[in-house]
Amino acid sequence: MPRRNQGPKLRWLEKRGCYYITWTDGGRSRQRSTGTADRRQAEEVFAEWLHIRQRDAGPRDPSQVLINDLLADYAEESAERMTTPQRVGYALVPLSEFWTGKTAAQVSPLTCDEYRRWRDRSDGTIRRELGVMRAALNHAFSARRLTQQIPVQLPERPPSRDRWLTRTEAARLLRAARDEGKSRGHLPMFILIGLYTGKRKEAILSLRWSQVDLARGLINWETPGRRITKKRRGRNPINPKLLAHLRRARRWGNDLGPVISYAGKPVLDIKRGFASACRRAGLDDVSPHTLRHTCATWLMQAGVPTWEASGFLGMSEETLIRVYGHHHPDHQRSAATAF
Repeated sequence: MPRRNQGPKLRWLEKRGCYYITWTDGGRSRQRSTGTADRRQAEEVFAEWLHIRQRDAGPRDPSQVLINDLLADYAEESAERMTTPQRVGYALVPLSEFWTGKTAAQVSPLTCDEYRRWRDRSDGTIRRELGVMRAALNHAFSARRLTQQIPVQLPERPPSRDRWLTRTEAARLLRAARDEGKSRGHLPMFILIGLYTGKRKEAILSLRWSQVDLARGLINWETPGRRITKKRRGRNPINPKLLAHLRRARRWGNDLGPVISYAGKPVLDIKRGFASACRRAGLDDVSPHTLRHTCATWLMQAGVPTWEASGFLGMSEETLIRVYGHHHPDHQRSAATAF
């Protein structure tokens, strides 16, 4: 009578001097070394092996799959396709803490609301974090690891922020940036590029001189190897005032180096210097992203056609009208004069 298959086990093999994973597959006994004689380390290797084995075994019922395993799979397998993996990483920390021990079957409007109360953050933060979990669950379903798709209830999208800089405030911010210690060499240029192009912080910090055509007055925002996403960058003409600043700054750079640099090296973030300049300028509720809001607002106030402004900013015309359209001088003008 064949011996009953009791599943994978962790066993100590004296002759090998380490722990082995043993199991039966197709009636044949198999084994795999954990590579360690330490019991705790061997258990960690065993747990990882079990997770991979179960993950690749085909679709499973949501009640048999832990959420934290799906989050780990998503982070590992989708990292290369993410445009901002750091933000996903930040979201995984509280998600993993709250959902530890819970299965995908336990995701419901009730548990999502419990997460919102437990997290005690703004709806925008909760929406972003639960959005990561929804992406992980959708990834698991697409990879045929779940037998059904699991919906995730997100908070309502918070209203768009309408904070933008007047020209006087922008001038104050620039003056403050020029007095900002170590940041005074690169922070003013960052602000000028943000105001005159409306690009996101990541795009500006990753911009290199090889992407700037000073002769023709063009910037190619697409970097080699970057995956094309809905956050389009494209190619833009350079405003004449910004072009003059770039030409002066170019004398201190090199053909391949970063435009925003400190001692010849890329600046990874300008958060602290920017915040300090804002305090010095007496500006409240202003972040690097406010520069993008400001550029879009100024374009609308100048009466630039929405299709042209949306292409310049790299956003959809629908989003531009919804968020910034009320700044346009022709906003609802025909309706107001129709009577």
